[in-house]
Order: sequence, then structure tokens, then C-alpha cells
Amino acid sequence: MRVCVALCGLLLVAANTYAGERQISLDWLKTVAFAAHQTDYSGVFVYQYDNHVETSRIIHVVEPDSEYEKLESLDGPKREIIRHHGQIWCYINHKMVQVDSQQVHGRFPSLLPEQLSALSSNYLIKEAGMERVAGYPTQVIMFQPKDGLRYAYKIWAHTDSGLLLKAAVLGDKKQVIEQYAFTQLQIGGNIDRSWVGAKDFAGHGAGLPVSPETAMGGTVINSGWVVDALPAGFKKTREIQRPMRGKHAPVTQIVFSDGLSAISIFIEPADGDEDDVDGLSSRGAVNLYHKVLDKHLITAVGEVPPRMVMQVLDSVRYNGK
Repeated sequence: MRVCVALCGLLLVAANTYAGERQISLDWLKTVAFAAHQTDYSGVFVYQYDNHVETSRIIHVVEPDSEYEKLESLDGPKREIIRHHGQIWCYINHKMVQVDSQQVHGRFPSLLPEQLSALSSNYLIKEAGMERVAGYPTQVIMFQPKDGLRYAYKIWAHTDSGLLLKAAVLGDKKQVIEQYAFTQLQIGGNIDRSWVGAKDFAGHGAGLPVSPETAMGGTVINSGWVVDALPAGFKKTREIQRPMRGKHAPVTQIVFSDGLSAISIFIEPADGDEDDVDGLSSRGAVNLYHKVLDKHLITAVGEVPPRMVMQVLDSVRYNGK
């Protein structure tokens, strides 16, 4: 009898483990991907990496014409970002200025891409149980890379709306490299909309100052620079030449993405400044590596492990005329 009970217990544990690792449905992932754009919510979330913690307040509302989002920091100097109709304004030097929206990658809680087809090619996507976050029930989902060239992702999605309430980037030893999580949250109901009608943001921000980077824009180019050692699944999403604050000349930027992670290559003339040296640095899941090559300063910035950023940069070469 004891053997039977023990065997039944083992079978139950195995069944629960299997249930917690079921393949996630594509329909549910689509719900999660669009929830951050289609849901009214307001809350406070924390961003953690290393021993650093940042706290932010976010308000997101959907109106007949578009979605509006207001993000403000609650720590340190005043920082505020307004997003509307694909355009972004930041509070800089005590005034709101429009910035280049193309330079902004996915942000919490809008992390999943609208196009999900590439994710299943590069990640094993499975359910990982149910947990509560900020008082709401969530479905935990794991994105386990099929190779060792990128990080694993773990997300917590509200079981009703699909809104992401928590997200973590994991290293090869399952350690948390960086994490976002709501600590206070209201989904739906009476969300503050008083700021949406502010005259500064009416007409898609008409009359607001524009930053030099946005005013001068970026030019789509074919620079002739190529990267030979990208991880499988990374595709080029854009290649532009644009001005950057603090740079003496326009910088070539090439961006690659696999849907969850992005890698950017920056190429500029080496001018002998103090930053024209080889070096590797990290902030959370973002690793940066730069070195001088053929009189150019090449910088690789990516949400991939340090060895991968270095491998990508070392494979950059000029193949143009």
C-alpha cells in the first residue's frame, strides 16, 4: 500500500510538472502582445538590476483616436515621457522635447513584439505555473532559448487581460539579471485622463520643441558594413546614419532583433578621444563592447550575454566600395 501511495505521489508530481511546462498557445501570446496597447491601466513598477532599483509610475489609456502613455520616474531628478500616436516626448532641461521614436526599443509592460512567428523558432515557449503579482492572478510563461547565445525570459501575464505584470531576464544559471514588476496596479475603471487633453500634446504635440536628433532625423543607408557572426534568428530591422549628442560626425547604426532581444552596431570615425579604446561594460541585461577597427570606433550594444556582444563586434567588417 505504501509503495502504491508513493508511486501515485510521484505520478502526481510528474503530472503537475508536465502541466506547468505545457506549450503556450499562439492565441494567448497574441493576447499578451496586444494587451499593453489595448488596456487602460495605471500603476507603479520597479526596475531592478545588480543592486540598483528604479521606481516609476505609468498611466496608459486608450482613446478612439489612439493610445496615450505617461511614464514618470519617482526617484532622483524629474524624468517624464509621453507617448502618443507613435511619437515620444521627454522632459529634458525643464521642458518637453520630442525625441526620435525609432531609437526606443520595447519597454515594460510592452515587451512582446506584434509579430510572434520568429519567437518560436528561437525560443521554447512554455507555461510555468500560476502566481499572484500586485494582487492579480497571472500565468507564468518561460522563453527558453534554443541555443546558449541569448538570455532566457520569464514573464507574468494577467490571466484576464493578458497585461504583463512582471518580467525577468535570466542568465545561464537561472539567476535574475534584470527584472520589472508592478507593485501597485489598477486595470480598467476610472483611470486619470486629465493629462491627455493638455494643450501641449494636442494635435500630436504641435508646438512642442523638437530635439536636434529628431529635427535632423536619420537617413536610411546601405553603409557597406556587415556582421558575419549574428546568432540565428537575428534579422536586420534598420540601417541608418544619424547625429548623436556628443559626436563630431554622423554615426552609422545597424539594428538587429530576434523579436525579444536587440543588438545595435554603431560605427563612427575614430577621432582619438578618450572613448576610442577597447572596453566591455554592462547594465542589467544590456552589454556594451567597443573597439577601434580600421580607423573606426565600432560599438556593439545588445540584450545578449557579454561573450555574444564581443563575438558580434569582432565579426564586423566593411564590404562596400
